[in-house]
Amino acid sequence: MTIRSHFDFIFLGAGCASLSLLLRLIRSEKFGDKKILLIDKDAKKSNDRTWCFWEKENGFFDEIVFRKWNTISFLSDDYNADMKIAPYQYKMIRGIDFYEYCFKEISKHRNIEFVQANIDEWDYQEKLLSIKLNDAEYRFDNTILFSSIYKDNSKGKKVIKLLQHFKGWIIETQKSSFDTQKATMMDFRINQDNGTSFVYVLPFDEKTALVEYTLFTKQLLEPEEYDEQLKNYIKSFLGIEHYKVSEIEFGVIPMTNEKFSFESNGWNIGTAGGQTKASSGYTFQFIQKKSQQIADCLIAGKSLKQIPQSPRRFNFYDNTLLEILYHNKLPGKQIFTTMFKKNKPQQVLRFLDNESSVKDELKIISSLPTWPFLKAAIKQL
Repeated sequence: MTIRSHFDFIFLGAGCASLSLLLRLIRSEKFGDKKILLIDKDAKKSNDRTWCFWEKENGFFDEIVFRKWNTISFLSDDYNADMKIAPYQYKMIRGIDFYEYCFKEISKHRNIEFVQANIDEWDYQEKLLSIKLNDAEYRFDNTILFSSIYKDNSKGKKVIKLLQHFKGWIIETQKSSFDTQKATMMDFRINQDNGTSFVYVLPFDEKTALVEYTLFTKQLLEPEEYDEQLKNYIKSFLGIEHYKVSEIEFGVIPMTNEKFSFESNGWNIGTAGGQTKASSGYTFQFIQKKSQQIADCLIAGKSLKQIPQSPRRFNFYDNTLLEILYHNKLPGKQIFTTMFKKNKPQQVLRFLDNESSVKDELKIISSLPTWPFLKAAIKQL
């Protein structure tokens, strides 16, 4: 494998974070004379994931939004609601559409090189990068490094780590089975023996939908357990007996109070840079916000150290909720049901997006059980 000796920018990982930032640099038309290297072990040619998020207006990737809904459903044992979320829309982007869209744009620019290789290890100091790819070592000088490769550095007594893990089936039915006007965001009616568990259902048309089983737990399940839960949900709650599974996806997202450093052995982005919301696992929109901030700084020739951090109170809220979920002080099912039942959906969505006002936050917090949250909050001080 031959790689030139100098690049102005190097991206480790070609996932959502790297591609979201790289496309913003391309669109700015300010970096056509810069040599850019993108490295990933995967060719990014499979539909390996789905991103769901909500936003008020057309976003940066609106052109490839696969489906969007104006109504979301929340279901639990004692509360079922179809909620109109205007001015928000709940949106879905398929992984394969995202990759194809980004790489089609990248292919138009000869200054950008993509290398498919295993990234074994790297060290970055003072713009000097030493990296081992497929067991061969390469050195680059005077380069700016962005890494989206998550390393588990959770050490210390106060570090809490849960896993958000999920398995989804795209199913095709013989007869009309789905309401295309709404997306089921959370259905907590399922068995909670494994921990905080819910299913979401995203209808593509009346006979096709993504059905995804999601958990917040300390450990993964055995592979067959995900399948059993999906089969049971489809039969018991959707009332579907006959269907075909056309696609399968599986993923794991860390939910942790670990303190992520934006600048450490390069510039960290994506989950590696702390853009996964600790208490919910939501990532896509946080990556978009951070990517825009980084791009704006680079375009203006400013230091990336000037990028403002999210208000610290949101980390406090996340860590408090994570503490409760990790130690099972309250079932996640009860927390999210209460949150949606006693507050407007728009307030909850703003809160989950770290865009809520203090007034909104006080209302949401006051709607939740006081004593467990107070004890968990004190532990964060």
